[in-house]
Amino acid sequence: MSRPSRFQLANVLLVLALFISCSSWTVWSSSSCKHTNSAEVRPHSVSITEFGAVGDGVTLNTKAFQNAIFYLNSFADKGGAKLFVPAGRWLTGSFDLISHLTLWLDNDAVILGSMDFEDWPVIEPLPSYGRGRELPGGRHRALIYGRNLTDVVIAGNNGTVDGQGSIWWSRFRNKTLDYTRPHMVELMNSTGVLISNLTFLNSPFWTIHPVYCSQVAVQNVTIIAPLDSPNTDGIDPDSSDHVCIEDCYISTGDDLIAIKSGWDEYGIAYGRPSTDIIINRLVGKTRTSAGIAIGSEMSGGVSDVHAENIHFFDSYTAIRIKTSPGRGGYVRNVYISNMTLSEVDIAIRFTGLYGDHPDDAFDPSALPIIERITIKDVIGEKVERAGLIEGIKEDCFVNICLFNITLNVSSRYPWNCSYIQGYSDLVSPETCEPLKGRIFPEHCSDCYYLSGHLRSLSNEHRGAWLMSW
Repeated sequence: MSRPSRFQLANVLLVLALFISCSSWTVWSSSSCKHTNSAEVRPHSVSITEFGAVGDGVTLNTKAFQNAIFYLNSFADKGGAKLFVPAGRWLTGSFDLISHLTLWLDNDAVILGSMDFEDWPVIEPLPSYGRGRELPGGRHRALIYGRNLTDVVIAGNNGTVDGQGSIWWSRFRNKTLDYTRPHMVELMNSTGVLISNLTFLNSPFWTIHPVYCSQVAVQNVTIIAPLDSPNTDGIDPDSSDHVCIEDCYISTGDDLIAIKSGWDEYGIAYGRPSTDIIINRLVGKTRTSAGIAIGSEMSGGVSDVHAENIHFFDSYTAIRIKTSPGRGGYVRNVYISNMTLSEVDIAIRFTGLYGDHPDDAFDPSALPIIERITIKDVIGEKVERAGLIEGIKEDCFVNICLFNITLNVSSRYPWNCSYIQGYSDLVSPETCEPLKGRIFPEHCSDCYYLSGHLRSLSNEHRGAWLMSW
């Protein structure tokens, strides 16, 4: 490659100066999730064995878990308590948590979800959904469940929770479900939640589901389900705020992380957005869905999502936004950076006609607002398509910004765009026509996070920038 001319170098320096002038040099910290509760410090502790539990993988221990937690409730105003689950295979049905509790799984401890449907009670649907997500009516309660709680820790020394979800997957495929399948962990209307240092296997439905929650940290967890298991999402923050997901490996049959906020008219009426979501150091794969998805249930709104240091491999889609007429709500202020892809079918996918409504009462004129989405610093090998970005004819997705993206793409038509508007710089292969406007200098303020913050470019990225001129 020939050396850049003096004129080219001058242009590069000018663009760098313009880039810097668009920024306040405030660096977004990559520090650990901030939380105030501690998995270690509780003044009271009991073992599940003290309540008659047997870890043989056969004896049903639901009553033991319920009785232990009922007993520990007396310590809630005395600094809280820890329920210790030692090595063994502890079969149980659904049980409820309490405030100021640590559920601690020792190394080689396995909580097993019962394979008897009667051990998963049916509860009312979420108000922001109006019905069960899969069927009208109620839904089965999660294996580990809690509502209206404060200061809850589910953690361990790399213990395991196995939902034994195959019976639920079979019923889903055979269309013999009576109610929507249960999640593995669901906490509702709760504050100060920490889930860490555990492995979650074979969830019947979504694995970790904080809904109407605040101050949630999910750290150092592994989530695995067969790649063909139906709708086994990894982590789904739903109408929740101040959520931090960090240092996780997820391999499932659906979205690895899906940010949600209610479904059509029910989500609009409930009106609780998901906001201030941080995702950091995520690795995983999904053959059917997306690494990080927003929606499709986003009617309460989703905003201020920051994700960085991501690696998806052997996957269908890396980043996806799913919505539809009738959803209402909004997705805005999303920033995704430092992403590495290998053997991914579609790197970036926005779908404006996802469909799938709870009933016929939705308002088709309730159009979602999708705006200020920034994706930058992405490299990818063995990618089939760079982007399939499709808005809604009456409702263009705006201020979509792509910066410093290099993908090795096999398709002859790497981009397919419709009903979108935005800007790009340093994107290879060259992006679609609606995104060809330059970010710098005149449009950096239209691009989320590029005008308010500057993450320092590495020497490698700066070199690539210089050599691209």
